[in-house]
Amino acid sequence: MDKRRRRQECIRISSAMLLILAMVWAAVSLGCNSERPASSPAVPVSEAASAHQGVIVAVGDSLTAGLGIAEESAYPAQLARKLKADGYQFKVINAGVSGETSSGTLARIDWVVSTLRPDIVILETGANDGLRGLDPKLLERNLNGIIKVLKANDIQVILAGMLMLPNLGPEYTRAFAEIYPAVARTHDVALIPFFLQGVAGVDRYNQPDKRHPTAEGYGIVVEHIYGQVVQAVKKHLQPKPQRPTGSHGPLEGRSSKVARIIRPSVRL
Repeated sequence: MDKRRRRQECIRISSAMLLILAMVWAAVSLGCNSERPASSPAVPVSEAASAHQGVIVAVGDSLTAGLGIAEESAYPAQLARKLKADGYQFKVINAGVSGETSSGTLARIDWVVSTLRPDIVILETGANDGLRGLDPKLLERNLNGIIKVLKANDIQVILAGMLMLPNLGPEYTRAFAEIYPAVARTHDVALIPFFLQGVAGVDRYNQPDKRHPTAEGYGIVVEHIYGQVVQAVKKHLQPKPQRPTGSHGPLEGRSSKVARIIRPSVRL
């Protein structure tokens, strides 16, 4: 009798458990099938980009990246605000990499073109080449290579010139200074003779390292380069001849991700 009662008790417990499981399954099924509000669709990249008249990419080392100050105080961010205040709806992307030499810039310029899709590039590179005492001819070759890639993709170039410290010797500093005008003439691109004009050597415009501008210093830089930038912007906004049917621009079909890369360094 005891065995029979235990068996019956086990059957009742099993039945109760099956009933509970069935109720839980029904509740879960109803929850999965109930209607939910649709989430907002993501804005396609093409639609987001259409809000801008064009894209300016600032390519360079830590002088572009804004090493030591907030990103919104670096010159690309200040330039974007000034353009907007003057009615130019251009996206300005900070593609500065701290510590980079012109060889590093050349190595990543294809990525800049295909990923950031610039209409205008402000090219500021070479200071670290000089600080390391690298052969000026290497800098010249790299600048030529970078600009060739940009022009092959119908991208306007504004070349920011650099000057080197006199302690490297007069022969080196002269050879270095002559590179930027020569490259600009070769490729017929806009030239800013000295990117840090009015800022270099002025304590109030530089951080304690005396190499990198403060936010106020970058304001001077923006004022200095602004005329060249506006000329490039106006040229970009001019009506362009239509391409023949079936032809494609050099960047069509490439991705359009945006990234800001900064590798902190004591170098420029």
